[in-house]
Amino acid sequence: MQNIKICVIGLGYVGLPLARLFSTKYTTVGFDMNQFRVDALMSGHDATLEVDDNLLNDAINNHGFICTTNLDEIRDCNFYVVAVPTPVDSDNRPDLTPLLIASETVGNVINKGDIVVYESTVYPGVTEEECLPIVEKVSGLKFNVDFYAGYSPERINPGDKEHTVEKIKKVTSGSTPEIANIVDDVYNSVLINGTHKAPSMKVAEASKIIENSQRDVNIAFMNELAKIFNAMGIDTQDVIDAAATKWNFIKLKPGLVGGHCISVDPYYLIQKAQVYGVLPRIMTASRRLNDGMGAYVANQTIKCMNKKGVVVKDAKILLLGITFKENCPDIRNTKIVDIYSTLEEYTNNITVYDPWANASAVKHEYGFDIISEFPVDQFDAVILGVAHQQFLELDIKSLVKENGVIYDVKGLLPRDIIDGRL
Repeated sequence: MQNIKICVIGLGYVGLPLARLFSTKYTTVGFDMNQFRVDALMSGHDATLEVDDNLLNDAINNHGFICTTNLDEIRDCNFYVVAVPTPVDSDNRPDLTPLLIASETVGNVINKGDIVVYESTVYPGVTEEECLPIVEKVSGLKFNVDFYAGYSPERINPGDKEHTVEKIKKVTSGSTPEIANIVDDVYNSVLINGTHKAPSMKVAEASKIIENSQRDVNIAFMNELAKIFNAMGIDTQDVIDAAATKWNFIKLKPGLVGGHCISVDPYYLIQKAQVYGVLPRIMTASRRLNDGMGAYVANQTIKCMNKKGVVVKDAKILLLGITFKENCPDIRNTKIVDIYSTLEEYTNNITVYDPWANASAVKHEYGFDIISEFPVDQFDAVILGVAHQQFLELDIKSLVKENGVIYDVKGLLPRDIIDGRL
């Protein structure tokens, strides 16, 4: 395939870093339906903080990278990459709407000989059974005759400055052996650690879905252990440290499972498995257990308050952190919200402090206010929910009243100042 011109559709946490990277090697256009997002990027700033402003400006000024909402500006591309979200609905059923809309977009611009590669996380078969028929219908072209496809699952880890997109080993695949080679070559040309070429798109799709499902199950096991050992009065981390002295023990920690990957992706495979008559009991139980950990943390905090004689009703409580993980502004599907909503049944005096999160985004998404400046008050209870670097440098003891409670979700605070931890 000669003179490759790439269009990345969806400029979020996945699409923008990838588009920026491609722009260092190929003429690249980023497409997004959000004009505000496009304008911000073209001004040289990425609000997600996944792409450093210096790198973004270098791509725009020195490599000709542009972002647009205009279909006419992507019609002359010949290698389309779809990197849009794949959420679940209120009943945890897969919502393919963004993916299907993106497929319509591809159908409106794709030409004979072009390739479309999907990166969005899906259950096996979505690309060929749901997406490509839409591209065919809208374009009037025939799949694997007039245009071709590939699947290369994203592996972006929001906030991770070590495993950046160029360092990630990518799984690739194509709709024919020849196309698989082209897709693999394109990705290989910008990646430091290369690729793994899967034998089919369905295998590539399945590989992604089990990456996050495996992590979900593993964390659920640790969370279950934390519940057991807390009930027994045994410190879970002490148990883990002791067990980890065995050479083949996998050392993991309990915690909240939020974000747009681990807490969402398993539902895609759970639903598809049931279509084939398989009930994925372990995955389903893991999802249920992990989804309940926010409420568990809140109730454990209340238990600590009761033990110290702190009146829970109308108590002043501080939550440190609202993002789903440390040192990034991503608030998608954060389980801190579950802590908040459980505590809200007892008190309305809840303060959420997070210097990373966008206050207006939190208000829009979850309906409550947060502060981004260090609180000057003292509280009946403080919960460390997110391990932002700023929090680890705080004198958290100074934030609680004399008989106040400190609960450490992350297991990072000194043992002598906390009243409980997972």
